[in-house]
Amino acid sequence: MKGFKPYKDVPDESEIKRRFNGRINIFFFSTFLIFCVIIIRMAILQFVEGPELASQEIGGEQKNFPLQPIRGSIIDASGKKLAYSTSSNSLYITLMKDYSKKTDKGKANRPEAEEMAKQIVQAFNKYGDPQAEPLTVKEVIKRLDLEYNKQHGYEPRLIKSDLSKEEIAYFMENRAKFPGALIVEENVRHYDPDTVAVQTIGYLKQFKGAKSLKDYEVIDQGNKDQKDPGLIYMEEEWIGFDGLERMFQEELRGKSGYLNIPINPQNMVDGVPTMVAPEKGYNIHTTIHKDIQLATEQAIMEQLEYLHTHPVSGKLHKDAITGYAVAMEVDTGNIVAMASMPDYDSNVRVNGGKITPEIVDATGNGTITIFGSGRSGHNFESMIFLGSVIKPLTVMIGLNEGLFGPDYTYNDQGYALIGREGSETRISNSSGHRNGPIKPSKAIQQSSNAFMIDMIGKELVKKYGGEKGVKKWDEYMEQFGLGVSTGSGLPGELSGRKEYLDTKSAGSNLAALAYASFGQMGKYTPLQLAQYTVMLANEGKRIKPQLVSKITDQHGNVVEKFGVEVLNEVDYPKEYWQIIKQGMNTQGLAAFSDFKYDFARKTGTSQQEAKVNGRRTLLDNGVFIAFAPRENPKLAVAVVVPEGGFGSQSAAPIGRKIFDAYDEIYGLDGTPHPKKTEEQTEDSSQGEAGGN
Repeated sequence: MKGFKPYKDVPDESEIKRRFNGRINIFFFSTFLIFCVIIIRMAILQFVEGPELASQEIGGEQKNFPLQPIRGSIIDASGKKLAYSTSSNSLYITLMKDYSKKTDKGKANRPEAEEMAKQIVQAFNKYGDPQAEPLTVKEVIKRLDLEYNKQHGYEPRLIKSDLSKEEIAYFMENRAKFPGALIVEENVRHYDPDTVAVQTIGYLKQFKGAKSLKDYEVIDQGNKDQKDPGLIYMEEEWIGFDGLERMFQEELRGKSGYLNIPINPQNMVDGVPTMVAPEKGYNIHTTIHKDIQLATEQAIMEQLEYLHTHPVSGKLHKDAITGYAVAMEVDTGNIVAMASMPDYDSNVRVNGGKITPEIVDATGNGTITIFGSGRSGHNFESMIFLGSVIKPLTVMIGLNEGLFGPDYTYNDQGYALIGREGSETRISNSSGHRNGPIKPSKAIQQSSNAFMIDMIGKELVKKYGGEKGVKKWDEYMEQFGLGVSTGSGLPGELSGRKEYLDTKSAGSNLAALAYASFGQMGKYTPLQLAQYTVMLANEGKRIKPQLVSKITDQHGNVVEKFGVEVLNEVDYPKEYWQIIKQGMNTQGLAAFSDFKYDFARKTGTSQQEAKVNGRRTLLDNGVFIAFAPRENPKLAVAVVVPEGGFGSQSAAPIGRKIFDAYDEIYGLDGTPHPKKTEEQTEDSSQGEAGGN
């Protein structure tokens, strides 16, 4: 073919095969080299760089060190702070080195820490309070906890609290000299120095010593799973252990602050901590009024002193060394005074003071529990038999059960008989007094035991039988708040003792009801008595005792309000209530001789057995309940004086002073009636003379 030239550069078949095999060899050799590099790299990662990388990974861990929350205040009805917190600055030191390592000779290697401790002590001595007990170098080193006996390495060590302004300034200006130094704002709890309702307000205790209480045991168990650092409780944190401090622990506490600390694998600080400030708790506004409360406390202590120094009913009552009173508003349920005397200064508990046996004895709130302000001379509790103050309810039971009518006349011979014919037990009125013909209201006024036994105790057994009669009595007691919780919410409140249910000890069902009918078979708290009295005053509504009116935040905004809560209600004819109120008219109360309000009242003198000079003797407890005014009642009062003698002479004078204090602040007729000072009285007299 013309113009065609063969392509001589095309390789033959053997050449192509040779080139292919060469490329295959290069590929396999390259693959071998790559695998070798990978294997070597993996070995380096595992054996050379592995520990360093693991350290870097762990070194990114963060730990939170909690800072104590700032507790809210407890404020009285007039706006006075009864419990409050003030800020205090503390010095913490975070260890920036591991001082636990030993030298080659086995000794602790910590010259830097010792030198820092010396400089800290020098600063305290120069700028601190000269009256305070000085810290030693040894004590500072102990608080630094260089061996991690109490704290992890990363945790700041508390060196000193309540720093002076000069100490704060010094450590702030010399941070370079004290690596890891941190000034933290904390708070100190204070209570009104006038010791206002201390058992009701309660007190604080460190969390580590409070886990015997179920609610704090649960918190402790949940601490490790708590996701919010602000809700973690610290061992050294002060928490509410009783009273309102405990009842509103969650609201008062607020939230903890915390330091967010980067750490290394050795649990030491590895970076700069950041701080989240604590959140202050809410304020609790109690219904207790300081002036009325102090008047109540003073009235009790003055009356106890009077009983020790002035013969009453022919003798001194030196074993009357405790007294209890509750004042509760009829229409609101607000508790304006709740006194358990004697009391103590709560500041001692939070300021490191000595906890004496007297303080321990007075810690309990005797208005709600038997563990009150100590015991009477013969070891009587605050929860005692009611005596005759039960009689208004006893008569109401008789009326409502149809055991007698409003106009029924009973011939009171001064005693009643119970038991089998021929071996009856004779139960007399006080001093064996014979009242003659009396109607139901007069039976209350004259405090007739015989009427209560014959017309209610015996008649309940006839109507229902013995066992069911006792059960029916118990139903009425519970309806009026006796033998059940008042609903106050205070921790440790008791529901009373229904000793009438122990019919075997009483001797029979009839005996149990006979003694219960005039107040000798049931023991109840002063708060239960106050709630019961309110129910008599408002004609059938059992109201929850309110100790707090509202909760506010730190800006004064209302978080929660508390109003009237009716727990249960009974519906009886109006005529029955009028009979009860007419009967609550105890005569001969010298303490109320010049009282300007018509008021309903009932005194009681319950008897309790004690060993006196080796002999079993019945001793008298004083009890008093009242509400004022009789119509449109405003305030109800209950007073108990163990071993005080007759209630009219021991408990009633305390009640009078409580009514006077309330009248001065709020007014029993709705208008306050403040007392005039001597100067005002003199000016008024001069003005009247000039007008003539």
